Amino acid sequence: MAISTADFRNGMCIEYKDKLWVIIEFQHVKPGKGGAFVRTKLRDIRSGRVVDYTFNSGTKFESLRLEKKVMQYLYNDGADFHFMDPNTYDQIALSADIVGETEQWLKENDEVTLLYAGDELIGLEPQMFVELEVTDTEPGFKGDTVQGGTKPATLETGATIQVPMFIDNGDILRIDTRDGRYVTRV
Repeated sequence: MAISTADFRNGMCIEYKDKLWVIIEFQHVKPGKGGAFVRTKLRDIRSGRVVDYTFNSGTKFESLRLEKKVMQYLYNDGADFHFMDPNTYDQIALSADIVGETEQWLKENDEVTLLYAGDELIGLEPQMFVELEVTDTEPGFKGDTVQGGTKPATLETGATIQVPMFIDNGDILRIDTRDGRYVTRV
């Protein structure tokens, strides 16, 4: 379906330069001199890279419909990651190439959102916040406070993040998967 810059909405998926992009934000600009244009921030669906593009007003694009499907992560057999549809119990296996960095936030039985453009699987989104156990970190010492520095901690999925000094092995942490940041101890 062809759309123009006047139809832009945040979250819309367009095809530009043979790539699929999601519109993060856009702004219509009408300068006093010259023609109107649209400034956009677009995120490449496959790589996650965010770029700024400027288009002349009225430029046409192909719009794609993104579909999201919630699946449950079952297990990793060493080569593939296995997911199940909680409604139909259909199972699919995805290679590590498709799962990518999302792997570090996957824990068995957690829900994951699969993104489809048409019939093509283009990516995975973990839950925004996950609760994971600390498996390895240096011990904290008396006097360590929330305001102090940070130290690295390895989580049960193998991810390494920076945590406050008072965190110990066995603590359950809430992590923001968008940027891999420690949120709170559970």
